[in-house]
Amino acid sequence: MRLPHFDYAAPTTVAEALRLLAEKGPGARVLAGGTDLLIRMRHGLVTPSAVIYLGDIAALRTIFYKSKTGLTIGAMARLVEVVAHPDIRRRYPAVADAALETANVQVRNLGTVGGNLCNAAPSADNAPTLLALGAEMVLAGPKGDRRVALDQFFKGPGQTVIAPGEILTAICVPPPPPHSGAAYQQVSARGKVDICAASVGAAVVFAGETCQEIRIFLGAVGPTPLRALETENLVRGKVFTPELIEKAGAKAAAESRPITDMRASADYRRQMVGVLTRRALLEAQKRAGKH
Repeated sequence: MRLPHFDYAAPTTVAEALRLLAEKGPGARVLAGGTDLLIRMRHGLVTPSAVIYLGDIAALRTIFYKSKTGLTIGAMARLVEVVAHPDIRRRYPAVADAALETANVQVRNLGTVGGNLCNAAPSADNAPTLLALGAEMVLAGPKGDRRVALDQFFKGPGQTVIAPGEILTAICVPPPPPHSGAAYQQVSARGKVDICAASVGAAVVFAGETCQEIRIFLGAVGPTPLRALETENLVRGKVFTPELIEKAGAKAAAESRPITDMRASADYRRQMVGVLTRRALLEAQKRAGKH
């Protein structure tokens, strides 16, 4: 199917992009990497009256780390840039892992972490780890900038708290605490060809050998990424043992709310949540230097 007719603009500043969004009205859509929007347009699922491309806004392409504030990933930073960035690989390896697991190299060369999150698919590879790390989304709009915790960002499949006239400008991740580690694990039916059938992002902080703090998020097994609160409560304050890790996997599987679709059955997804949770906790423990 051919693309529908639409107005096109490529602003060079955030202010110009916001002005164009206001002028074009509710029929306007912003374009990042286009790996989702253009496909949906070709299939007639969306028919925007205007497309506003954000790739010429240099300020949205930056990635940088500061010891006091942590990591900032610009909304237009490509997945491939996130995978290769030295500060991310050194301090946030699970973020690089999640970006690397997203689709294939062709998509990663175009797609962005920001676009992956704004698409709000329950299976978004980059969501669980960033959620576990306590990331925030920076939104620019007519009334100025505002920050939204990523765990408050998703409203449902394809739905976020981004208000009309707003755009995502950056994802901010706090500095990793001492003796902490994070990990991302996922499984898909056809490897890089398909989106994930289940995923887990976990972040842990140790005090001695005891797990002092933990955050676990499950992907593709609910309408939005799910926080495994009961699993966290089971593990928090305890020393990692094979028995505890086994129980944590079973508890996370029980907390998941999977469905059966063309990619996997609900039973398979539930079982894989258990496996992936165990793997993620062990990898996070190793990265925290507690193994």
